[in-house]
Amino acid sequence: SVVIIGGNERMVCQYTDICKDYGCKAKVFPKEHGSVKKKIGNPDLMILLPTRIPQNGITASQEAKKNNIPIARIHTSSATALRSVLDEHCAAAM
Repeated sequence: SVVIIGGNERMVCQYTDICKDYGCKAKVFPKEHGSVKKKIGNPDLMILLPTRIPQNGITASQEAKKNNIPIARIHTSSATALRSVLDEHCAAAM
């Protein structure tokens, strides 16, 4: 499973579909809606996309470090960038 924090609200469905193509179940949080740490669960990978709310990414990365969840930071919110991270992670998992 994958948790995506940040990114573009209009691309949530596209992020989810891309993750499905890689055989991953995705939870996408483009904005902070309450406590993220209660919602992320225990994913195999956390992906941090650019967002306007820096606190959201900081809280999520602290939670990931505490639970030994790998973190991938992407500097764009594009579908291509997400695919490249999933290519890398899925190849490492196989």
